[in-house]
Amino acid sequence: MTVEQLTKDKQTNKTRQWEQAMIKLYVNFRDYSKDALKDFGDEDIHQARVNSRKLLTLLSILDPDHSSTAELYSTFKQAQKMLGKVRDADVLINSFKERRKLAKEDGDAKTAELLKAVIKHQKEKRKEHRKKLESGLAQLTGKELDRLWTAFLAGPLEALIAKRDANVVMRELEVAFEQKKKACKTLFKDPEAESKAAFEALHELRISAKELRYTASAASFALNQKFHAHEEIYKNIQEQLGVINDKRVWLDTLQSIGRDELGVGKKAWSAFTGSLRDEILDALHQNEVVPVPAAFAERPTAVPNEQ
Repeated sequence: MTVEQLTKDKQTNKTRQWEQAMIKLYVNFRDYSKDALKDFGDEDIHQARVNSRKLLTLLSILDPDHSSTAELYSTFKQAQKMLGKVRDADVLINSFKERRKLAKEDGDAKTAELLKAVIKHQKEKRKEHRKKLESGLAQLTGKELDRLWTAFLAGPLEALIAKRDANVVMRELEVAFEQKKKACKTLFKDPEAESKAAFEALHELRISAKELRYTASAASFALNQKFHAHEEIYKNIQEQLGVINDKRVWLDTLQSIGRDELGVGKKAWSAFTGSLRDEILDALHQNEVVPVPAAFAERPTAVPNEQ
């Protein structure tokens, strides 16, 4: 067999691997999206979102500027955004339900009432998100998406696969992550640093870890052995930073709703938002990704203040 034939066969195998992986994700996305629209099941919403995220990841590897996949990429991005709003509402509601249960068991009626009001408010918001998802996702996952997908498989896919190496992309993402981590450490090292900037840097670091995790997962078939453990490594990092981010988002959500809108007393409001701030600082201290000096976390402006 000639060198030319070996090269051709290698490329054919590479193309087949990519096709099989992407088709599987696409079928999963379509199936979970269809199921999600039946009764908005938590797991269906989650899996539809995960598979759309993995498709976006692989499309970004192959076509980073989206010059050949703009419509397809935009469609999956819109779907992921709508799914994300419902998923985030589900997570907040479920978490606050558990908190309310514990508050009732502890005899803390005021906090239980506050949480009941937040849950009710967020359920109304979730209704809005579900309504948009119901109409939007059904439209996005119709015949037009199948047409775009078929055209992608038959058109630019093979040429894009020939030009791109997932291993190079992984290395670039690693470098970007380490740079963000260094910047983050610098901000948290200085107790006089603007806390908002430090938390935003931490948020960006979480997103960078998420990119590495999903790339390691979605493109595992195309990656060298040295990258095979990256999914678990960066999943752990993402989860640690995610705990901090989730609690900050919940506190921001409460602040955006406001005490008056929820109809709760100032004392209960202050106690609960204060405990949530303490949880953020505790999660910040516990994370092993970016060490945080006690002097920084003890500053009263380290997390959003009561409005």
